[in-house]
Amino acid sequence: MMLVLIGILPTIAASVLITRSYNQRAVSVRISNVKNQCDVISRSIISEEYLTGAGQSDVIDNMLAMVSNIYSGRLLIIDSSFHVVKDTYDLDTGRTSVSKEVINCFMTGTGATYYDKKNAYIEFTLPILDTDGQRILGVLVASVSTNEIQQTARHLENRGIFVTVFVSILVLIGGFFLSNVLVKPFTEVTHAIEDVTDGYEDEAISVPTYVETEQITDAFNQMLSRVRALDNSRQEFVSNVSHELKTPLTSMKVLADSLNGQENVPIELYQEFMNDITQEIDRENNIISDLLTMVRMDRKAAAMCFEEREVGELLEQIMKRLRPIADKRNIELIMDPYQPVTAQLDVTKISLSFSNLIENAIKYNNDGGWVRVTLKNDNKYFYVNVADSGLGIPEDQIDHIFERFYRGDKSHSTTIEGTGLGLAIARSSIVLHRGIIKVNSKVGVGTTFMVRIPLVHEE
Repeated sequence: MMLVLIGILPTIAASVLITRSYNQRAVSVRISNVKNQCDVISRSIISEEYLTGAGQSDVIDNMLAMVSNIYSGRLLIIDSSFHVVKDTYDLDTGRTSVSKEVINCFMTGTGATYYDKKNAYIEFTLPILDTDGQRILGVLVASVSTNEIQQTARHLENRGIFVTVFVSILVLIGGFFLSNVLVKPFTEVTHAIEDVTDGYEDEAISVPTYVETEQITDAFNQMLSRVRALDNSRQEFVSNVSHELKTPLTSMKVLADSLNGQENVPIELYQEFMNDITQEIDRENNIISDLLTMVRMDRKAAAMCFEEREVGELLEQIMKRLRPIADKRNIELIMDPYQPVTAQLDVTKISLSFSNLIENAIKYNNDGGWVRVTLKNDNKYFYVNVADSGLGIPEDQIDHIFERFYRGDKSHSTTIEGTGLGLAIARSSIVLHRGIIKVNSKVGVGTTFMVRIPLVHEE
């Protein structure tokens, strides 16, 4: 009986510890992520003058909708008069909110967090401070669901029960026949599980002493894989959002800095720059809308909005947006003469691809270098080449550059901004267009990316 208890108790303890550890860590990560998002929204509310503008800002509305969709939550913006300026559920907009949490936030100037495990939600209150951080202009209230965390915790509990039952049966059989021999590998399993509780996402466990121990560890590793997948999908989404929104923001900042850095700017130049900034804002909203749509569906089944578009004009618009970035390093952007090419494209997605390719050619180039974009077509496809006079890619890295988060040359990874997602995003969009992308590169000479996409999209 003692041998049975020795075999069962560690497994039960490990299962409980893993479940509790996951639940605590998942809730902690959820709190941290939502707080970070709310901090960004709070600062944007002030910069967009959202409280004084009667809640009219597409940028803030899109940010609120994105956070609400990602975390299955509800967000309220309350002004200093305790009026609800915005409710993502549209239930309390225009009403007065005098809850204890809101009043405390106004009085103390500090936010609060409350986790209701029974009802499966986390509630935050966050003060909205003016630009000097001295005066409270409003309160941001966020309530996010933890149903997904609890469902995963229950899944862990079920898996833990399965592992416990399986180990118990094996220990009982082994205890009657060869207890001294069979108990040893199961002890190794329990130790491995206990080690995993300190950091479940590090690596899979493996105790291949017997077929039975392999089955146990396989089942446990499947459980860990599910937890990793949930965590990685959330991190991947945040990383992709950050990368895809980076280029428009950079272009807008360069244009705004150019205006601010000049005196007596001619009205024509001012209007041109403001028109470019407006186009970038529209592009930003399109990207956000597209990303919100992709949250609700599988990546491969993402809705594609095809339209007839002149490819050369699209490339010229992209190069115009990126030219201020290239000019900072005296890099020449060249568009070779081309014949008109019309193709069926999802403009938002294919623009991301070409923007990433051209921006990479600028970033990984030498000062005073060049980037050349060429466009050709035949009766079935159009071809875009993006060539540069830059650093080049080592041959042993060519096969990995389209992997997510891959940063090739470590010596440049700390000096050149990027998340390692640009080429992965570019390739995904090109594949969705039924196209292909290839690369030729030589270290110290330059790199050429070659894209081929059908003129007519066929399902």
